[in-house]
Amino acid sequence: MACFWDRGYEATSVRDLTESMGIASPSLYNAFGDKRTLFARSLEHYCDELTRERIDRIEAETAPEQRITRFLGEIVDRSVDDPQRRGCFLINSAIEVAPHDPGLAPVIAAHLTEVRDFFTRSLIAAKAAGLVVTTLEPETTADHVMAVLLGIRVLARTGAPRAQLEGIVAATLAPMGLPLRSAFRG
Repeated sequence: MACFWDRGYEATSVRDLTESMGIASPSLYNAFGDKRTLFARSLEHYCDELTRERIDRIEAETAPEQRITRFLGEIVDRSVDDPQRRGCFLINSAIEVAPHDPGLAPVIAAHLTEVRDFFTRSLIAAKAAGLVVTTLEPETTADHVMAVLLGIRVLARTGAPRAQLEGIVAATLAPMGLPLRSAFRG
């Protein structure tokens, strides 16, 4: 996973993969089939360990009106704390792999939909409690938050400063009446 995340799918060779795993090429092929299959399994692992873990944890620990704030705050923190500025493996894959691989494109889209669905659930619950002021439907607002998330991750890869990313989050949350306090560590 680290090889693909660091270099991208195309720039990662089988040799890079075998060296990082400390195995020979035949062992890689025996265990995983091919580079593409290993990539798909790496992406699934990433989504299990990082994306789904974050969503599950935030839903379990956080009030609905604070979930999007916390999610975006963690994304900004994670983005600027990564000295390599690798971005999000899922979003990187959506940009690099999905347009060129009709088999992986729907898998990547489904993973992104899981994040959007989290935003939608959070907005529906917060709206039902009267804690969100947006007049847009939760699904439309979730699409907007999704676009902001994608933008934050791409901007962070280019070295955008924390203040800029935090400003983007603040400008996204304010019109919805979502809280900004305690969104960021730094």
